[in-house]
This record gives sequence, C-alpha cells and structure tokens, in this order.
Amino acid sequence: MRRENTSDLTAFIAVAREQSFTKAAAKLNVSQAALSYTIRTLEERLGIRLLTRTTRSVSATDAGDRLLRAIGPLFDKIGHEISALSALRDKPAGTVRITSVEHATESIVWPAVTKVMAAHPDINIELINDYGLSDIVADRYDAGVRLGEQVDKDMIAVRIGPDFRMAIVSAPSYFERRSKPLKPQDLSDHDCIGMRLPTSGGIYAWDFRKGARELKVRIQGRAVFNNVSLIRDAALRGHGVAQIVEDFVQPHIKAGKLVRVLQDWCPIRPGYHLYYPSRRQPSPAFAIVVEALRRRSKG
Repeated sequence: MRRENTSDLTAFIAVAREQSFTKAAAKLNVSQAALSYTIRTLEERLGIRLLTRTTRSVSATDAGDRLLRAIGPLFDKIGHEISALSALRDKPAGTVRITSVEHATESIVWPAVTKVMAAHPDINIELINDYGLSDIVADRYDAGVRLGEQVDKDMIAVRIGPDFRMAIVSAPSYFERRSKPLKPQDLSDHDCIGMRLPTSGGIYAWDFRKGARELKVRIQGRAVFNNVSLIRDAALRGHGVAQIVEDFVQPHIKAGKLVRVLQDWCPIRPGYHLYYPSRRQPSPAFAIVVEALRRRSKG
C-alpha cells in the first residue's frame, strides 16, 4: 500500500474503535460523508469488507477486526512517539486527556489543572467524567483517576487525594414522611436514589462496615441517575435517600438541608489515584500535570 494511503487506515481505525461514523468524524474533524467515502474507497482497494453497517451501529467484520488488531497498536505507537517530540520544544505543549469521576474532577483534578493551564498556555486539558472504568489505553487517554483499590497492578499509580467517607443523606422533608433507618437493612423499606453503572448496567450496591461486620445492600427506588450532581439534587428535593461522598454534601448537611443517617456504618474509603501505563513515555506536558496533582495531594 502506498504511503499516501495511511490516512485511510487512520480513518478505519477511528471508525472501528468508535463503532460510529458520527463519533469518528468528530474525532478526525471531517464530515461523515467524506469519512464514509474514505472507508468505502479503502474497502474497494483491498477488495474486502472491513465494516458491517446498520442503521443503528457499526462493527468490524472478521477481516476488519484482524486488521485493527494488527495495525492499531502500531499507529498508537507512532502517535505517542510524535507526541513525545514535544520534549524538544522550549515550551511544554499538547493536549492531556484524563478520564475521572465527578467528585475527583471537581475537588482535585480541575483545581490543579487550572493552575497548569494558567502557567503553560500551550497545554490543553480534556477531562471526561466516566464511571465505566474505561480502558485508558484502548480509549487513548493519557491517564485515569480512580480509587486506589480500582487501579490495575500493571499501572503506575500516583496518590492525588486523601481518604474519604461516604454519607447516607436525604432532605428533612423525606424523613418527615419516613422513619430514619437505624441499620443498613432498613434501607429496603426506603426509596433509595440509585447510580447506574455503565460497565454492568446494574445499580451500584451500597457498601457498609461497622467494626468487623461488612454489608453490601442492593438498594431500590424510583430515581436512578449516572450523575452525582443529579443524585445530590434529588436528595435535596426529598425524592429519597442517597449515598454520596461526604464532602460533596457537607455544606448542605451543615445548613440543615440534608439529614445524615447511618454514619457509624459508613467506612473510610481509599483516596483517589492518578494512573497511567508503566510503558508510556510521558510528554513534558503530561509530566507537569502529574506533578501538579502530586503537589496538591501533599497540601
């Protein structure tokens, strides 16, 4: 294949990974029509179908999957090496992509990287909130932020936040209608505001611990979200009982807008860690972001 056709392969990789012409076109900054033409031309030149298209989805054929597994890592390596060339520049530059969760983003990551952006005008930051435990290598993130217990052993992990505690809360108006739970099992008689996990599609079960006793309660209720801010808002409006990170709701507890229950059953959780592949060659921009988050964790 001629060198000028490597752009066709880049387009194929984007569509196969995103499983969507719309998303791939946005990532490549081209029109869907142009992208569709590129893929069709590539398939005609190779003489084999690479993608199966329906009105709702796009998926790789057996041949397409084989091609993706063969060339995807090679193109990724080329991209990483080109990004690493920024080390030769006087000023750190480039985009740092991080996947995180709302609480960590709002309380730790964003406050730290705003200072980085102010000090380094050529560094761009992309923060994506996601509870799906994304594969940061496959999804081409520079790093992820998760609880220490959720980080894979083959990753470099940098602690960026202190341990914290969860809080079980609801509005005073809710507890005027319903008795306060005295033990975790009592939650079965309450409307609990759920968090749906994208990985399994199920509702997140609430963990409790008191001394040596550990419980996992599968809650149920009328309201389910995939956004912590909406869960907090639903609790403030008296729609049910919510489990939320303590400092996310502490001002509302102090103001009397939320009532806390089962406090003695809420264990301390391990703090957030920034993690990234050990084989990754960090760019100067990424190294600056890591150091900013590390410094923030030390106060």
